[in-house]
Formats: sequence, C-alpha cells, structure tokens
Amino acid sequence: GIDIVLAMDISGSMLAKDLNPDRLEASKNVAIDFISKRKNDRIGLVIFAGESFTQCPLTTDHSVLINLFKDVKSGMVDDGTAIGMGLATAINRLKDSKSISKVVILLTDGVNNSGMIPPLTAADIAKKYGIRVYTVGVGTEGFAPYPFQTPFGIKYQDVEVKIDEKTLQDIAIVTDGKYFRATNNSSLKEIYKDIDALEKSKIEVTE
Repeated sequence: GIDIVLAMDISGSMLAKDLNPDRLEASKNVAIDFISKRKNDRIGLVIFAGESFTQCPLTTDHSVLINLFKDVKSGMVDDGTAIGMGLATAINRLKDSKSISKVVILLTDGVNNSGMIPPLTAADIAKKYGIRVYTVGVGTEGFAPYPFQTPFGIKYQDVEVKIDEKTLQDIAIVTDGKYFRATNNSSLKEIYKDIDALEKSKIEVTE
C-alpha cells in the first residue's frame, strides 16, 4: 500500500452550487468512494480554509476515516484559502512515513490568500521529502451560484469562479504530480480514477 493524505479546502466558496449538491459535498462523496476502494493504503485527511488542521492522521481504519470525513463542513476553521498551509500540514503527516510512495491530493476552488507559507514553498518541501502532489481545481469556468446569508434567509448569486490554476500546475510540476480541473461531478470521479491508476502503476514499477 501507499500513504495518501487528502488536503481539502473547506472555505465558504466550496458551498457554491456548480457541482451537485455543492462543491464540498460532491468532493467528499467522491473522496469517500476513493477511500473505500483503496483497502491497503494508509490514508489521512487534512482540512484547510484560512488555516489548516489534521482531521484524521494516516490510518488503515478506513471506517473511522470515512466517519470523520462525513463530519467535515464549511466554517470549521476561519475562512480564507491557505493553500500553502493545507499542503504543509499534509506534508507534516507524511514526512516520516517509510512508505515507498507518498502522495498528497490537494483539492481547492480558490486562490491562496492567507496563511504563513506560500504554496510553492510548500511544494519545494514536498519535493525534498519525495512526496508527490496531485492538485485538483474544483469549479466550473465562468460564474457559479454562491450562497449569501440575507435577513430573508440564504439567497444565491452568481459569482466569478477564480482558481489559481497556474500555482496548482506549478505545485504538480515541482513534485512530479499532476494537475486536474473538476468542472462537474463526473469529471471529479474521473480524476480519482486517474490518480488510482497512476499510483497503482507507479507502485508496481517500484516493486
């Protein structure tokens, strides 16, 4: 098996409805499906918005991980998008691993705007530890309906989708990973299938 940490953006913008039912729930559902198929891997979960923390350390107890995954919701940490911090926390979980293959799947829908560590600095650290990072930009092109709290309840308004694809591509290049764009639920599923295939073949070659 291999060691995988999922680093998931839970900022307010992940509640946008361009994926069904929203970006966060769609991402969680696909990730849970992915976890349940990778029986031999140790998998952990890091969540980030304006700051980051470990929701679940690396474990083979996937039922515990999936339960902790289901509890993830937007608003658990201060809002913002600290991509560098999310990646650094994931690296911290993997750096002492003895596994042949160490992987971070970093999923975000935004542009780094907070945190102490620039994303590309975190990518350089990942490279030093031999950690491959697959980056996933979540969100359609153009505009997406975002929820806004009003005195009359939640209203939806179309807001421009801004994903820093250049930075996500650079992180993937530096760490020998790959960048993907998920514009709907089915493309999100395809991405995990791709990662699945890539990692299985890489492990077999190493053995």
